[in-house]
Amino acid sequence: MRYILLGALAMIITSGAAVAQTSVQSCNRTVTFDAPPERAISNDVNLTEMMLVLGLTDRMVGYTGINGWNKLDAEMRAGVAALPELSERYPSKEVLVGADADFFFAGWNYGMKVGGEVTPETLKPFGIQVYELTESCTHIMDKDRVSIEDMYVDLLNLGKIFGVEYDANALVDGYRAELAAFTDTISIGEEPVRVFVYDSGEDTPFTAGLYAMPTALIEAAGGVNVMDGFEKSWGTVTWEEVIEQNPEVIVIVNYGEVTAEQKRDFMMSNPAFADIDAVQHDRFVILEYVEATPGPRNIQAIKTLAEAFWSN
Repeated sequence: MRYILLGALAMIITSGAAVAQTSVQSCNRTVTFDAPPERAISNDVNLTEMMLVLGLTDRMVGYTGINGWNKLDAEMRAGVAALPELSERYPSKEVLVGADADFFFAGWNYGMKVGGEVTPETLKPFGIQVYELTESCTHIMDKDRVSIEDMYVDLLNLGKIFGVEYDANALVDGYRAELAAFTDTISIGEEPVRVFVYDSGEDTPFTAGLYAMPTALIEAAGGVNVMDGFEKSWGTVTWEEVIEQNPEVIVIVNYGEVTAEQKRDFMMSNPAFADIDAVQHDRFVILEYVEATPGPRNIQAIKTLAEAFWSN
């Protein structure tokens, strides 16, 4: 319902109004728009939800990269009901050109790969402009450590691109206020909780490093990512490193064919992990993929983490 209401509000605000040329920073590029896109495509569930909360479905011709990895919940299914999924995983250049797209909202390892066939440079000759997810910029440039501000920046930039700045500003102001109000209600201990993010993998774990959004979410909730010395976004470490860091809580990212419960069972039943504090005390927290990656559900993710960290 919130997607529908925001969409109606955006139409009222922008109807009949001329939108001036605008420029935004997208990673290491300045991208200029003479007019708001009219045939946009978003990749991945979290980026698509950013479009939805800004009421931009009437400016979209489809989305990509969701059903191959994730399942949409009821709210998101309703939000994209009028739109086709053009590709279950990363789209090809032909898919985007074939949809007559004029805008692609994606990121590095969120629909685009460095050196791949779909990049801002390869799409430019076809009149398709690209805005890159801020968190993902670390793959192509030097970037500060991840922050919840990265998500706010993306919403505000989308607001500028599509001429719905009022909506974007109001949304971000609301998120800031909601998070501040919640933080005031949580009693955080003197020492941060040591946390490991378990995304996937049994032989070697795939996890979140210094530049991945879960690090910012954990810190906002009063914890510390034990892998924040891993100077990457998402990547593979060793189980020996995890055991050495001895996390007190393990955050499981829920998506794909292996369920969160199966990931927990793997860690609980493996003798190699028996001495890890989180395993000994069965302290696991589940975040859905859409909560753990940059997007509107990051605020709820921080609440979920803080309650798990400090309610015991």
